[in-house]
Amino acid sequence: MKEILLIIIAYFIGSIPTALIVSKSFFGVDIRDYGSGNMGATNTFRILGSKYGTIVMIFDILKGVSAVCLFYFLPSYLNDEWARTNLMVGLGLSAVMGHVFPAFAQFRGGKGVATLFGMMLAIQPVIAASCVGVFLLVLFFTRYVSLSSILAGLFLPICVLWIWNDDVVVYRIFAVLVAAMIILTHQKNIKKILRGNESRVPILKYRDRRRARRK
Repeated sequence: MKEILLIIIAYFIGSIPTALIVSKSFFGVDIRDYGSGNMGATNTFRILGSKYGTIVMIFDILKGVSAVCLFYFLPSYLNDEWARTNLMVGLGLSAVMGHVFPAFAQFRGGKGVATLFGMMLAIQPVIAASCVGVFLLVLFFTRYVSLSSILAGLFLPICVLWIWNDDVVVYRIFAVLVAAMIILTHQKNIKKILRGNESRVPILKYRDRRRARRK
């Protein structure tokens, strides 16, 4: 019963509509009426700029971290790695579902990548850091948040299954499912990238201006 209550709380943590709060508080608009229509960090970067996109991303990551850390309210899980892992994954996924289908925003949310990263950061910080390294590297060279998210998501099972060879079965299954989910939720972005009309986020604009002047 306590586990179910914590999973419900994790869902409501994930349901906090960070992007919507920021867009309405600072701009008086609903972020879902612009761009991709998603209530996530990627669309916020694209529509409101890097400053507010970064704010939304940080808070969405914290939603995943906070949800996973709810397991500390059940001390009996601290000495049982298998049960603790399953509970942490359950709490994290509940928060991701809250972000994708937020109760506080008519169940119209984002794609859950930042919250998913926060979940991984709380469960496996080294692997999460490796994935964010891939994300930042791709973002630096392409300025496509969608492509950065996709490649970082694909790098997750590579880390879990081969590089670190984690023997916890639930992690291995989870890593593969995450990669599949990210690809499925980014199919429109993949098509836009292939067509060459995917929007780039407004970062490194001063570098781009210098390059443009040189040309």
